[in-house]
Amino acid sequence: MANALFAGSSPLEESSIIPTRKTSRANSTLASRHLSTSHVSPVVHAPFMTEALAEARAGLNEGGIPIGCVLVRNGQIIARGHNRRIQRSSVILHAEMDCLESAGRQTAAFYKECTIYTTLSPCAMCSGAIRLYGIPRVVIGENKTFVGDETLLQTNHVHIDVLESKECYDLLQDYINKNHSTWYEDIGRE
Repeated sequence: MANALFAGSSPLEESSIIPTRKTSRANSTLASRHLSTSHVSPVVHAPFMTEALAEARAGLNEGGIPIGCVLVRNGQIIARGHNRRIQRSSVILHAEMDCLESAGRQTAAFYKECTIYTTLSPCAMCSGAIRLYGIPRVVIGENKTFVGDETLLQTNHVHIDVLESKECYDLLQDYINKNHSTWYEDIGRE
């Protein structure tokens, strides 16, 4: 059955459904970290991950590391951000932190209605912020390049979808191939 991605657009075919690996504490135990494969309609994730990728490209165009993020509430993007560590000589402005900062002060109830989309698995710092504000769902573009603190999120009942996006992976790999030392600095490794 075909659905349109946006009103007035061409229908999407079932073959365009994005495969994901879903992980959550409800679906797994900490000991086994069971990963199950499922299919999520592009209507749900594609428009938002496309915007996170646009943020990643904006960061790259500014001379930074191409990682992007958007915060979604009730089907609307309410904040966006990208890694600005290089541009601002910051030790904390990862994409998720920049995105949360741009959301401004919000109530805990507000964040509990949000989903955060990020092109790369969130590090311990960003996972901690996601946990602190009670964001219940994280959609990750890819986690082959770097697996952040997904365990912290899982143990705190945060639902994780990993899209395994080739586009997210290729964008960051191209950057890393040209900027090894900057990448390792960003993830706190030598």
